[in-house]
Amino acid sequence: MKFKDFPVEEKIKSNIERRGWNRPTDIQYKVIFPVLKGEDVLAIAQTGTGKTASFVIPTVHFVAQAGGGKKYQKRTPEILVMVPTRELSEQIRDVYVDIAKGLDVKIMTLMGGVEQDAQIEQLKKGVDIVIATPGRMFDLVSQGYLKLENIKTVVLDEADHMLDLGFIKDIRDLNKKLPRNRQTLFFSATIDKDIKKIAYELVKNAIRIQISPKNPVAKNIEHSVTFVAMDDKRFFLENLVKENDDKKMIAFVRTKVRAERVVKAMERVGVKAEALHGGIPQDERFSIFERFKSGENQLLITTDVAARGIDIPGVHAVVNYDLPELPENYVHRVGRTGRGKAKGWAIAFCSEEEKPYLQAIEEYTGDPIPVYELSKGDYLAVIEDSEDITYNWQSLIEEDNKRNKKKGW
Repeated sequence: MKFKDFPVEEKIKSNIERRGWNRPTDIQYKVIFPVLKGEDVLAIAQTGTGKTASFVIPTVHFVAQAGGGKKYQKRTPEILVMVPTRELSEQIRDVYVDIAKGLDVKIMTLMGGVEQDAQIEQLKKGVDIVIATPGRMFDLVSQGYLKLENIKTVVLDEADHMLDLGFIKDIRDLNKKLPRNRQTLFFSATIDKDIKKIAYELVKNAIRIQISPKNPVAKNIEHSVTFVAMDDKRFFLENLVKENDDKKMIAFVRTKVRAERVVKAMERVGVKAEALHGGIPQDERFSIFERFKSGENQLLITTDVAARGIDIPGVHAVVNYDLPELPENYVHRVGRTGRGKAKGWAIAFCSEEEKPYLQAIEEYTGDPIPVYELSKGDYLAVIEDSEDITYNWQSLIEEDNKRNKKKGW
């Protein structure tokens, strides 16, 4: 079945076609029809499967269908999308704006990290669809600016991540403030007893849809691991980037400090990179994303702030510079490449001390990660080819000391 056969507004179909979408993905095909029928949905789908469009398309259709004469009255939100991060809220808004182009549908985001005055003004003017992070959403509900009494559909996206971030109380509080007679769409990349419990508190007689192959890493992502000493990782990242200097890459590290240090290490060898982490102001984070998306910057060094839900077209490769402590984050990280039907490539640099993390990841995915074998000569060649003057200077001293020791000096 093609998108043109879906029972939605013709303008939506033309916007879908303009985006280059022809046939729906598995999750889109299985979710859109029940949503259009008004069913509650509990959907479990790995990252990169196209779940955003599966709720954007029908909810835009709902608003467009109900829009007759509404421009002459004050609008209060009909669709509420709750997400865990600011970056994801902006990304989802962009998809909404594109799918609703040419229709009388008002869309906005509510997020912290920026002044609330402009958001309040937009709410006062009237809005149909709100994409919100929990903190700012509840602030504006408590202040009386965000009205929830007319919400017809609520979407919880990346629900497992919201629970990981401690938003379970916020989700339950939201449930108390929403109309009882509403549609609920619950999306999660993983399912466990805690997620099931909160999901069934929210949905009613939900259609359950699960798109979860045995190995949660998408089939169109070629992933591998190579064993690299912790202090040598920067040379291997340098080598990788210089051999693919026309490709977009995301390198994941464990901490904010680590991100900044890796950026400086890349700068020393003439590789332009930017760091992205929770310690960077929100406006600057958006600017960094835009530079990366536009291709102005080819290499993004980031913590797990960019591991979930973020869709940046054309990411050629993901580098697990540091292996994640939580094995599920490995799946979310590598899912930044190979989006939709595109092919992707991911490589992990595993040091000796990180081998327990590697074992946990392989147990989680159910399969061993293919090893990219390096001979001792190839390993040393990568280091020797580095333009890091600091390292070369140190290595010369070490080599000289070894020679002197052999001579008995």
